[in-house]
Amino acid sequence: MRIRYFVSVLFAICALSGPVWGAAPEKAKDDRVVKDGMLVSIDFTVKSPDGKVIESSKGTKPVAYIHGKNMLPPGLEKELTGMKVGAEKHVTLPNAYGKVDPKAVVELPKEKVPPNALKVGAVLLGRSPDGVSMPMTVREIKEKSVVFDLNHPMAGKTLVFDVKVVDIKPAPPIPTQPAKPAAPAKPNTPAQPATPAAPTKPNPPAQPAKPADPAQNK
Repeated sequence: MRIRYFVSVLFAICALSGPVWGAAPEKAKDDRVVKDGMLVSIDFTVKSPDGKVIESSKGTKPVAYIHGKNMLPPGLEKELTGMKVGAEKHVTLPNAYGKVDPKAVVELPKEKVPPNALKVGAVLLGRSPDGVSMPMTVREIKEKSVVFDLNHPMAGKTLVFDVKVVDIKPAPPIPTQPAKPAAPAKPNTPAQPATPAAPTKPNPPAQPAKPADPAQNK
């Protein structure tokens, strides 16, 4: 009887004051997805079709990039679009870095090339006219110049990517270059004072009339 009374009293209290045990708060839903303008951090491994590892972020920090800024191969960016944090993907891309363009070469004077890069196969990081970083591979060294191949070292190759999205957040704004101050306005040239008129010459005084000759009385 006492147990039934206690339970009845407990339910009466619950009805008046609400539930005794609160429900666990629902975990906030993560709606972040990979899309243009987002700063995305990924873990990745790049392999050749036969399984040879070419590059990997394992054992290091995740690689961060801004989606939609051509910082990854276009085909890989397309595959990552719409993925969420924690998602993984296995992607095989033929010509991941584009096809080989035999005309993509440039020849520079040897004095403009660092001495430690004067060997065939050396890779330097150049910059295209629109500001995009691009690798430049030494193809040939001549007497006075160096020939560079502007194709990506992996151009024309099929690559296999294993990628995991680690983090997604809005990309920070890119700082803008401060505007150059306007040149100070040139002061107006002061007006030149008017040249004073030359003084007029005074009229010469009138000559006195000569007295008449007195009549000579003879």
